[in-house]
Amino acid sequence: MIIAVDGPSAAGKGTIARALASAFGFHFLDTGKLYRMVGFDMLRTHTDLTNETAAAEFAAGLDPLDYEEADLRREPVSAAASRVSAFPSVRANLLTMQRAFARKRPGAVLDGRDIGTVVCPDAALKLFITAAPEVRAERRYHELRAIDDRVTFEQVLADVKARDLRDSTRAIAPLVPAADAVILDTTAMDASQAIAAALAVARQRLDIVQT
Repeated sequence: MIIAVDGPSAAGKGTIARALASAFGFHFLDTGKLYRMVGFDMLRTHTDLTNETAAAEFAAGLDPLDYEEADLRREPVSAAASRVSAFPSVRANLLTMQRAFARKRPGAVLDGRDIGTVVCPDAALKLFITAAPEVRAERRYHELRAIDDRVTFEQVLADVKARDLRDSTRAIAPLVPAADAVILDTTAMDASQAIAAALAVARQRLDIVQT
């Protein structure tokens, strides 16, 4: 059984996806982290972010154990990830990895931007988690301040809006809700409220699917 959790950055989809995986005893994959690994490799090697061939080679040779979480959470890496994720060859190389993970038993929760539309269109449950850009920027700002105290809210908000535009307008697998996705707006929710709302939807929908 597959649960797809999509949405823009800092909407809470990672927190929700992990909670769903824990509640149901499913495997969890943050697919966005795969793109951040590619972005990190591009930056680390000073490779031009417009070089699709190099990005695709990095994607094909990924070993998730080679990366530190703190490196992947930096804003330049997130921005690089957004850019390389627009390359068809990068997406193709990572798609096989994601679909293989989705087949794990007893089930899998995948968190990303195109899980319900492209990676796993047959998922038993599709959630699209969203929130106002200003609220998402505030969440991201506090996260980044723990890493770099030079970060400003204005900079983070501009980055959030720029990434939203790139992700939603790219030609390949744009960030859009699947037609049958349940949309959950977490603007006015804290983490526990968002998790509770997602769990309520999941329990209701998965009961229907399993009967």
